Amino acid sequence: MFNHVMIGANDIEQSRAFYDAVLGTLGFEGEPIRNVSASGHTRLFYVHDGGTLCLTEPINDQPATGANGGTIGFKCDSPEQVKAFHDAGVTAGGTSVEDPPGPRDGGVMGTVHLSYVLDPAGNKLCAIHRPQA
Repeated sequence: MFNHVMIGANDIEQSRAFYDAVLGTLGFEGEPIRNVSASGHTRLFYVHDGGTLCLTEPINDQPATGANGGTIGFKCDSPEQVKAFHDAGVTAGGTSVEDPPGPRDGGVMGTVHLSYVLDPAGNKLCAIHRPQA
């Protein structure tokens, strides 16, 4: 459904270190593609497994902020990967939010394994694993 997700970064190198760490737990290897737009703003493109996550210095030169109520979810292959994503994010300067990593009753969706972390710009990320029934 989605081609890419682009989020703002106030400090592109701090955000790069954070995303290098958390995306590494999902199998991303190598360097993000660095682009400097015509306006002079730096962007980083993480291309992996058919999708692209883009980090950008806001082109309006206003501070990047997290979306209130917005969450970007990353699919994980196991409960251990959910925790590794969370722990890598916290170690790389992110902030753990909500409950500790672990299983949650997803109601009609069944049990899911979740963790939540804020990136350095305040964007909320979710690592999620849905066990096969």
